[in-house]
Amino acid sequence: MATNPHPFPIFDSDNHMYETRDALTKYLPVHAKDAIRYVDIDGRTKIVVQNTISEFIPNPTFSVVAAPGAQEDYFRNGNPDGKSAREIMGKPIKSIPAFRDPAARLEKLNEQGLDYALMFPTLASLVEERLKNDPELTHDVIHALNRWMYEHWSFDYEGRIFAVPVVTLPIVDRALEELQWCLERGAKTVLVRPAPVPGFRGSRSFGFEEFDPFWKACVDAGIPVSMHASDSGYSEVLDIWEPATEYKPFAPTAFRTAAIGSRAIEDAMTALVCHGALSRNPDLRILSIENGSDWLPTLFRNLRHAYDKMPQLFLEDPIEAFRRCVYVNPFWEDDYREVVEMLGADRVVYGSDWPHPEGLADPLSLLGQLDGLSAEDARKVMGGNMLDLLGLDAAVARGA
Repeated sequence: MATNPHPFPIFDSDNHMYETRDALTKYLPVHAKDAIRYVDIDGRTKIVVQNTISEFIPNPTFSVVAAPGAQEDYFRNGNPDGKSAREIMGKPIKSIPAFRDPAARLEKLNEQGLDYALMFPTLASLVEERLKNDPELTHDVIHALNRWMYEHWSFDYEGRIFAVPVVTLPIVDRALEELQWCLERGAKTVLVRPAPVPGFRGSRSFGFEEFDPFWKACVDAGIPVSMHASDSGYSEVLDIWEPATEYKPFAPTAFRTAAIGSRAIEDAMTALVCHGALSRNPDLRILSIENGSDWLPTLFRNLRHAYDKMPQLFLEDPIEAFRRCVYVNPFWEDDYREVVEMLGADRVVYGSDWPHPEGLADPLSLLGQLDGLSAEDARKVMGGNMLDLLGLDAAVARGA
């Protein structure tokens, strides 16, 4: 049982696994066997997607990683000394069993005082963008990943760790098949990339009516849809200004550091609202995970201005649609109290991003930043909202 000493359950909505080397390849169909490969270059293992080496994740085997919370000081205090990205990351560590194995991770949750966690994949964040020219192959690779995830982690481990399978949307019928496959195996939520959806005739918004069957199926199943930060393809926009081959985390530029901002999640939410998906599917619930919250004021301002000028273009008040349907996980360094004031405590969830370097080394250290919230609001944010969303009984994990 969990060792959470607090009077309310703690649900960390943003935990991560580090996938094993065969996570994307073990279950690939024969015709797709060469889509994902690994190569050794100067003693380093790199992932190859459709014959192109990717540097998006520098060590795709995760044998050595940055320590959990390695960037805490950077996000708390900035970088007045002008350290390089590698210097900020600090000395790497070898992966431990808790990064890769559900039993060991459950022990770590007990040690950390967490009752529950959503467990997101890490390597999966590079897949869809690099396969967007081949919708069928994208679905094949994502299904292979989900098969591995279910075998290795399950989608509901001991009622406390909930690995999140991915559903890619290019071919809606295949997305519905994948969703059903995941639901039959106990998935509590699914991950949809916050990005334009590639297709045979170019990309389009997942807010269009074409995708309503998928959103409706999620509503009918009673599950929220998680939109976790990923490679949403926005480097292509930046490439217009500053040509580059691929985003490299250890080789940032001043322009890309300043320009990328939160535009991917802001545009994704604008699309869901303005293209009517949230209004046509009013019971849909969207979890924005690891996208922060500093984009909310800009989003609300833009939606308010558009609605004031052209209300006939909307099916309802866009901000009310957003507040009804969307739950936001602020970055740990964001002001949770401000987000609660904007959305209400019922629509804010907690996440630590453990064990990623940009997350918290001690997930529960966030509690020290919630002093301005009432006890009831803190209960909702730290776990109550997630328990309600997933239909879980808090008494189970706490041994009542």
